[in-house]
Amino acid sequence: MATLTFYGGVGTVTGSKYLIEHNGKRVLVDCGLFQGLKELRERNWQDPPFEPANIDAVIITHAHIDHTGFLPRVVKLGFDGPVFTSRATGDLLKILLPDSARLQEEEADYRNRHDLTSHSPALPLYDEMDARATLELLNPVPNDGSTVEICEGIKASFMVAGHIMGASLVLVELENARPDGSSVRFLFSGDLGHYDQPIVKDPATPPDCDYLMCESTYGDRLHGDVDSATQLANIINEAAERRGPILIPAFAVGRTQEVLYMIRELEEQHRIPVLPVIVDSPMASQATQVYNRWNEEHDEEYASILASRKHPLRTASMMTTSSRDESKRLNDMRGARIIISASGMMTGGRVLHHAMRILPDENATVVFVGYQAAGTTGRKIQDGDREVKIMKHWIPVNCIIEKVEGFSAHADWQAVLRWLSGLKSAPMTVFTTHGEPEAAEAMAEHIRERFGWNVVVPQYEDSVELV
Repeated sequence: MATLTFYGGVGTVTGSKYLIEHNGKRVLVDCGLFQGLKELRERNWQDPPFEPANIDAVIITHAHIDHTGFLPRVVKLGFDGPVFTSRATGDLLKILLPDSARLQEEEADYRNRHDLTSHSPALPLYDEMDARATLELLNPVPNDGSTVEICEGIKASFMVAGHIMGASLVLVELENARPDGSSVRFLFSGDLGHYDQPIVKDPATPPDCDYLMCESTYGDRLHGDVDSATQLANIINEAAERRGPILIPAFAVGRTQEVLYMIRELEEQHRIPVLPVIVDSPMASQATQVYNRWNEEHDEEYASILASRKHPLRTASMMTTSSRDESKRLNDMRGARIIISASGMMTGGRVLHHAMRILPDENATVVFVGYQAAGTTGRKIQDGDREVKIMKHWIPVNCIIEKVEGFSAHADWQAVLRWLSGLKSAPMTVFTTHGEPEAAEAMAEHIRERFGWNVVVPQYEDSVELV
């Protein structure tokens, strides 16, 4: 008998962790950090609800920290098995995980130096040595649907999910899982991209499966009618007239590349003036190199730009920072400029230091280009809070707040239904995950109405038998 237990990514969009147990083997699908609400973040510091040393293997759907950022912690606690990823995801993890460790070490150091901690001393969840040890376990595989053995009795195949470079749908096959000796096929959507977005290919058609886990981040909303290029052009033009700075909190992997791609296009179309664009994220710069390297996942337009020897992700007046000193020097800049900095939900990183200076400025603009989870600083600002707490300082929010809906790398509910319509037969059960409660319930109802399938919205630590 096989079972699946939900240890994250339910009731929230973060902390994705799903434990498969079959034939005496334990395989964890995704291993993400919880972010946002305090009660969620505290789970990162609690003992895991499973014994890391007893996990036989880990499967990673894509590189974002809410799907991978707990990996060094489980390695620190005794896991030493293989970690299966697509090849592009493996490359991105070489950037993301050490950076995540450094950010945690820097934040602990900052809090200790400025007496901003309730623990003495403040400690990181893991350090860079733990992240490096994790990278030694990576087992990259093709993202082309070919089958790989995860451990005895469990196989998997990875297919393009279209969310970010390397993002995968993963079909897990549990051999001899039924009394008649037949297999159980479980498809994990990971995070689905929407169709016709720049840079990466559309999501692959889902293969037939017995069970399906479907993300529901935008299960209760659509991305909007106004195209994101027009929205962004209007925002930049208005900020240029005010000669005010624009701060764009953006995930270093995925969103930053999409924003740069669009700004370059708008400049070339003369829809916006050429402004200084500063990417204040060494990780984003490294990730951009990975994006150019894995050409088998590029869509046709991106590939054609590269073939013409142009750089699709470089604007006319662009600079990147590498050191903290270079980042600090940005404070001396004046006039209209665009600063792109991580993290995307303003949960940590350099963007917070920029926010402390930009949020009080009436001429400044903060532009949200991605999902803001409940409890994050980004969500509070987006929801209209006039004051937010950053590093134990209360910062007034006087600047202009904008949101570009269409930038999200997540499929909205209509795009999810489009993807699901590719299935030739109905799964026995669909689980809606990776959404806040209202979104997961709404996505479940959309699927029931459209297809008439059995849909379950799981809760934290729920366990189901796969029969």
